[in-house]
Amino acid sequence: MRVVFMGTPPFAVPTLMEIVGQAHEVVAVYTQPPRPAGRGMGDKKSAVHEAAEALGLPVFHPTSLKGRADEIAALEADVAVVVAYGLLLPQDVLDAPELGCFNLHASLLPRWRGAAPIARAIMAGDAETGVAVMKMEAGLDTGPVAMVERTPITADETAGTLTDRLSRLGADLMVRALGGLERGALDLQAQPEAGVTYAKKIDKAEARIDFTASAEAVRNHIHGLNPMPGAYAELSIGGKMERLKVLQAVVVPREGEAAPGTILDEALTVACGTGAVRLLRVQRAGKGPVEADAFVRGARIGAGDRFEAA
Repeated sequence: MRVVFMGTPPFAVPTLMEIVGQAHEVVAVYTQPPRPAGRGMGDKKSAVHEAAEALGLPVFHPTSLKGRADEIAALEADVAVVVAYGLLLPQDVLDAPELGCFNLHASLLPRWRGAAPIARAIMAGDAETGVAVMKMEAGLDTGPVAMVERTPITADETAGTLTDRLSRLGADLMVRALGGLERGALDLQAQPEAGVTYAKKIDKAEARIDFTASAEAVRNHIHGLNPMPGAYAELSIGGKMERLKVLQAVVVPREGEAAPGTILDEALTVACGTGAVRLLRVQRAGKGPVEADAFVRGARIGAGDRFEAA
């Protein structure tokens, strides 16, 4: 099939590679424009841009798709595949490919429509998630679903590790969907009205850890925000209040009573509203991530110290 591919972050790259690997003809790749990044703030191409160039594919990076329908229609594509593109597709662009536009979405629709489905699923404590291939329409992730692949969310899963897993599951699912579309055998099912939730974009203001919540909720919060923007708590180290980013934690039993946020032992176990979490991996400002025992030794933190209340 002749395919226009639209995507931007690393999550989208496996799907592009799999489409090419299955001998579909990618006639153009659309991605977001290069952005300033790094210490020198030089323009950096998106992960999809770099992958497409390595494959020798033509790349377009407009700031908007408004007024681009004729350009896309001229490519005479059978279908457009959209994976975390990050730009709105106007109706005339949705109508430009002969068979329409199909989106790979990282949730079990209609749960977690919107910008941050992976993080929100972990933060909500969902037992499972998945990827869905949906035919796009004007609404926010409201289109009929063609195929779904489900997967459990484990207790140690972070948004980073789950993103990697779902990107590979999604790549396989999309090429299977394209195969069905090519054969005229793709079954589209309208999304049910029940169970709709929205995964709003993560705000940095949400990143502070609230240890008055349950241990499970604290762990889910930490894991859902790893790697970006990173959950944090404030702690006095050497008489100076510092922001400590927490990257991974595990729920553990708690004995006795202690105020939420209190460090209970040298293993960096912290009391929560109910239960406790053991912080496994942390990062001080301006430094790299370390295991909790290395942090405790270096910061001289111990039982009785306490994180600031949220």
